[in-house]
Amino acid sequence: MADDLGHRATRHAVVIGGSLAGLLAARVLAEHAERVTVVERDRLPEGPETRAGVPQGRHLHVLIAGGQRAFDELLPGFTDELAALGAPTVGAPGDMVQWQNGRWFRRTPATVQHYTGARPQLEWLVRQRVLADPRIELVQGTETVGLTGDSSRVRGVRLRERGKGAGGETRTLAADLVVDASGRSTKAGDWLAGIGAEAPHEETLDTGLAYGTRVYRAPAEDESTDARGYYIVPHPTQVYGGVVLPLGDGRHLVTLSGLRGDEPPTEEGAFEEYAKRLPHPVISDWMARAEAVSPVYGFRGGSNVRRRYDRPGRRPAGFLAVGDALCSFNPVYGQGMAVAALTAVALRAALADPKRTPTTRRVQRALLDASRQAWDISAGADKKMPGATGDAARPGPLDRAVGWYLGRVVERAAGDPEVGTPYREAVTLTAPLTRLFAPSVARAVLFGPAPGTPAEPPLRRDA
Repeated sequence: MADDLGHRATRHAVVIGGSLAGLLAARVLAEHAERVTVVERDRLPEGPETRAGVPQGRHLHVLIAGGQRAFDELLPGFTDELAALGAPTVGAPGDMVQWQNGRWFRRTPATVQHYTGARPQLEWLVRQRVLADPRIELVQGTETVGLTGDSSRVRGVRLRERGKGAGGETRTLAADLVVDASGRSTKAGDWLAGIGAEAPHEETLDTGLAYGTRVYRAPAEDESTDARGYYIVPHPTQVYGGVVLPLGDGRHLVTLSGLRGDEPPTEEGAFEEYAKRLPHPVISDWMARAEAVSPVYGFRGGSNVRRRYDRPGRRPAGFLAVGDALCSFNPVYGQGMAVAALTAVALRAALADPKRTPTTRRVQRALLDASRQAWDISAGADKKMPGATGDAARPGPLDRAVGWYLGRVVERAAGDPEVGTPYREAVTLTAPLTRLFAPSVARAVLFGPAPGTPAEPPLRRDA
């Protein structure tokens, strides 16, 4: 069989992992394969509940604008259904009290909207939509322990049932295409080695990020503010972060972050005390007026990891990686769900390209390209954080000049809507980063004075 992932070559596709990335990939593959099997190691909840395979599932998840577009392209009407389920939206900058790089952002009219509902709700809706397709089968409670085939082509997966009563025997599931959507802890390197192939090189960048999250019921109506959320962004000279965003039904998630050696505590009372390390008490004061309604959940391990399947190596046809198994980010930037959807959109485009044969290498490059902007944003910011480690932490020859320019972009975005709008388009993945170098933006960034910004948290929208 030729290295061709088109319709005639792919009768059966196997997706490893029932994650968002895996389900969305299955949605696309069902347009080309006769059948698609999603293999999930855990038992998925029947309703909108936390999934065991999402270690940060209880923490803050934001669906940014680029992700909204991609979800609607893959699952038409998805964001309308999400809104009908009660997922709140928060507009930036109008609904947010935001501090970044020592400046409070003016609360001018919103140019982007974020969905801030609970991730389990969003995942449940995706499962409902994707698994309604009769061409897609879900196999639960089963882990992938290896691949079949050789270094030239993958021909299936080796599976083992998990849970009570499982005998430990393995079975083989033949496939024309295998897609790894098993997440940032993927064992793909071992699986590839097991058939005589090479693992991809891994680029890493780790700031030692750690964060803690707690659910609060919002304080009583406060006539002094119309803010729907609060956001204090970490910076190399101020490494603490804090976010308050609505979940719906009067509940809010509060996430506090710090770096290696100074992680947010999970003990009762200590979490609230930690909030006082932020550069302004606006979030701490909000917490003091609100009612805590959950324990504090901690998370460690928010590194950036990119697996370079695009580079030369002895790797087989018929094997692709998507989602966090391909490229995972520091979660503080809120890109993961959006990139999962954007990657699926890229998969659809690559498989349907009438001008090019969808070879494994060509499709994998398209998937990596779909995550490149998010990587540049996340890794670019994290390189500047103190104590950052990993081979991707080394600055490149252009990093200093680009960093200087982007620093001026952020400085002006806080008070100038002409710069703030393209800045938000870029970071929400609705416009390329080159938008920040357009002539009108460059003039304001390079030659315009830094506009005035509020001296204190802007508790009211700009008039």
